[in-house]
Amino acid sequence: MGVKFKDIVNPESLRFEDLQGKIVALDAANIIYQFLSSIRQADGTPLMDHQGKVTSHFSGILYRTTSLIEKGIKPFYVFDGEASILKKGTQIKRSEIKKESKKKWKQALEDGNIQEARKYAVRTSRMSPEIVEGSKKLLEFMGIPYVQAHGEGEAQASYMVEKGDAWCVGSQDYDCILFGATRMVKNLTITGGKANLEMIKLDKVLEELKISREQLVDVAILVGTDFNQGIKGIGAKKGLNLIRKYGDVFCVLEKEDYELDVDPHLLREIFFEHDFLSDYQLEWKDPDREGTMDFLAGEHDFSEDRVANALKKLKKLDNSQSSLEKWF
Repeated sequence: MGVKFKDIVNPESLRFEDLQGKIVALDAANIIYQFLSSIRQADGTPLMDHQGKVTSHFSGILYRTTSLIEKGIKPFYVFDGEASILKKGTQIKRSEIKKESKKKWKQALEDGNIQEARKYAVRTSRMSPEIVEGSKKLLEFMGIPYVQAHGEGEAQASYMVEKGDAWCVGSQDYDCILFGATRMVKNLTITGGKANLEMIKLDKVLEELKISREQLVDVAILVGTDFNQGIKGIGAKKGLNLIRKYGDVFCVLEKEDYELDVDPHLLREIFFEHDFLSDYQLEWKDPDREGTMDFLAGEHDFSEDRVANALKKLKKLDNSQSSLEKWF
């Protein structure tokens, strides 16, 4: 979901050519959920194997990841760890939306309205433990590294970009810049049609808005994040104006007599004192072609020819363990 900053953040257009030779940290939860939502049949049914197990995410990971590599990009995935207790409200709300969407999906199918059915179907996607573990297994077969975060995956990915071990975070959520990512790229793994890449630079955002990163986080707190509901009636533009006027979220609450559902100090800690994993290793390996083929074609009914053709793209990946400097 993430914070709603579309009205105040102006992204730059980007070409895939601009990312050639760059290391990109992919926010796994965000990206895989995107695959689960978009890679579906016409009536909204997800791709499944003969056992009835969802395989949309496998399709996305295989074809989009190898496509990025073919374009000269070096990707790795970052997975969520334990969610903050403050995120429970957001998770409950999302669960309710999924349940309601599932009912409307079934009704649309009964009515023969395929277009309406697909619209509701994409809102029913779930990131189950089985989907997460299956995704990691496929990445291991493909030789693509992943990092298991202690907490929020996008926070870990943002830390790795800020540290210089990745050039940008690939995600749809503006939360990345709140966590300190110096660069984030949207629409990097869009499936179907031509991706309209958008790059957001933290320093440019702060310069254009004439605020600090702390103030940007305060705007998010007023608007609402995955960890708090925000204040009703305050969108990004109004929140920005309030922070510019009063300086910080505490003064806004005091002067305007607003109340938040979560202590702002706790919310600030999430974005500035997150528990980062610092002893990770990024190592791209030669793919286990036989293992990948057995896993996708043998277990999950993928076309052997399509898997083989996708794996050919991995030949363009430089697996040498030389300095990472060449990738920046």
